[in-house]
Amino acid sequence: MQISSQFATSLDSPEHIAVSERLGYDRAWLQDTPAHSPDVWMMLALAAERTERIGLGPGVLVPTLRHPMVTASGAATLSALAPGRVAVAFGTGFAGSRAMGAKPSTWPYLRDYVRTFRGLLQGRTVDWDGGRMRMLHPAGAASSRPIDIPILIAALGPKGLAVARELGAGLFSVNGETESAKDFTWAALGVHGTVLDEGEVLDSPRVRAAAGPGNALAYHAAYEFGGDVTLLPAGQVWLDVVNLTPERERHFVVFDQHLVALSQADEVAWAAGSWAAIPTTTLTGSAAQLTERLAVIAEQGVTEIVYQPTGPDITRELEAFITAARAVLVG
Repeated sequence: MQISSQFATSLDSPEHIAVSERLGYDRAWLQDTPAHSPDVWMMLALAAERTERIGLGPGVLVPTLRHPMVTASGAATLSALAPGRVAVAFGTGFAGSRAMGAKPSTWPYLRDYVRTFRGLLQGRTVDWDGGRMRMLHPAGAASSRPIDIPILIAALGPKGLAVARELGAGLFSVNGETESAKDFTWAALGVHGTVLDEGEVLDSPRVRAAAGPGNALAYHAAYEFGGDVTLLPAGQVWLDVVNLTPERERHFVVFDQHLVALSQADEVAWAAGSWAAIPTTTLTGSAAQLTERLAVIAEQGVTEIVYQPTGPDITRELEAFITAARAVLVG
């Protein structure tokens, strides 16, 4: 099982990726959330200049945000800057689209988009939106075609899994979704959380900063995907705060500080006890406990664990997690 990092894209992401490389992480993914963050390709390009070995990629790209030629050009540019190190993950759009009040892309649209993206990188002429196009990049503008870049699909549910299989892509999943991992040769699983210090309690200020945003993700996802948020600890409290905002603008409240810190709704829910969900919603515990849980995840077919740290001390989080994860590989 490979050990990778993932970051909510920020101006500090290139340095965080450089730290990941020094610590021995295999790959670093940056989220594509234009409503929250700087341009993902710019930050990946800066990271490429600061690193030599670590894999790089956007995780995950949302097809409805860019024309496929724009995405192909971005991927080709990064591939030229970091040869052999690039992978790209696609998804229908969670924070990347819903935070802007937009609907996610359909699975047929994503399938056709990825096929077009692949065709462009292979140097083929492709049809898109009634026109024909191909990459015309001369020498010095991108790597020569064909450009081989592995693709993963963020697939939850039968439709997404079917598209991932049809495309022959890898799987990028989150929130403990490992049921289909063994169906793919590359199965990446995103996780959040923190390694607890000895005697540290779940509602401590440090855990709040380091695991609170990952815990809040469960509330955001349940709300957006039609789940019952009230089944989560302090879920009704969280929902009551969200519902104070007119429905047309509630996505601003739901996705405020998404995977970076706690929003107003997250803060109120935390004070009411949402922290009690952390052992279930995140990968949080002692180093020994995390090693045990990671061993189970590996047995379920996950080939890449993707850890997203949060809080004020990203280096501490990365160091503690990779130490626990390496124990699985040694064992």
